[in-house]
Amino acid sequence: MEKKNAHIILKTKDLSIGYVSKKEQTIVASNIDIELQKGELIGLIGGNGIGKSTLLRTLSNVQKPLQGSIIINDKDITNFNPIELAKVMSLVLTEVVPSKNLAVFELAALGRYPYTNWVGNLTNEDIDKVNQALNLTNILELKHKNCFELSDGQLQKVMIARALAQDTDIIILDEPTTHLDMYHKAYILKLLQKLTKETGKTILFSSHEIDLTIQLCDTVIVMTKDEVVSDQPCNLISKGTFNNLFPKDLIEFDEQTGTFRVKKQ
Repeated sequence: MEKKNAHIILKTKDLSIGYVSKKEQTIVASNIDIELQKGELIGLIGGNGIGKSTLLRTLSNVQKPLQGSIIINDKDITNFNPIELAKVMSLVLTEVVPSKNLAVFELAALGRYPYTNWVGNLTNEDIDKVNQALNLTNILELKHKNCFELSDGQLQKVMIARALAQDTDIIILDEPTTHLDMYHKAYILKLLQKLTKETGKTILFSSHEIDLTIQLCDTVIVMTKDEVVSDQPCNLISKGTFNNLFPKDLIEFDEQTGTFRVKKQ
């Protein structure tokens, strides 16, 4: 299936990611050339320790690339100041919530920081944006609850609402379904799918929920020790990309169902 009228929000060119210490440079992945299209849900998958979080931190300028460029809306990421970048990209990283004593509305309202004055006063527009975000994530009725009263699934929705309230072109989430049961993993990823359709935002997330990612995403980025590839799930299946994602001794990819299964002995 061809993508028509594609609007590229973010792209990388010859990107290398990793770490620099006093003694050496450690390359996690290189030659990364990907494009994120407007209004798409994009899943990033790969084995444990392959470098998914490193890639997300690099794309969001939390970590500097070793080589190559990251372009957002035709502008190099190095040419954004922090406030400018916060107006085009919002993050939901695997982090500790600032304070669970905050009310749901207050935590979501932190997403308005690029737009408020130094005192942090909310305008009517800011308040409307926060309420819209809470409504989109189906937690408007929880707005006055304290965050320590919430379940893990509800708290994750508040963090997504905070990113939505920031009103950016791109939302990046690192493992948004961690600590959730199977139902709520599916719920959160379905919610992200719904949000891309309703808001036109580009949402990129990393996940170990590979089967759900293949089912729900418009595009999947696959990281292996040899390469990083990006395409529509149907194309990746036909190319046999998922067949090489894990060692073949325990699990195998079923191309008919688009799922992984334990090999029968």
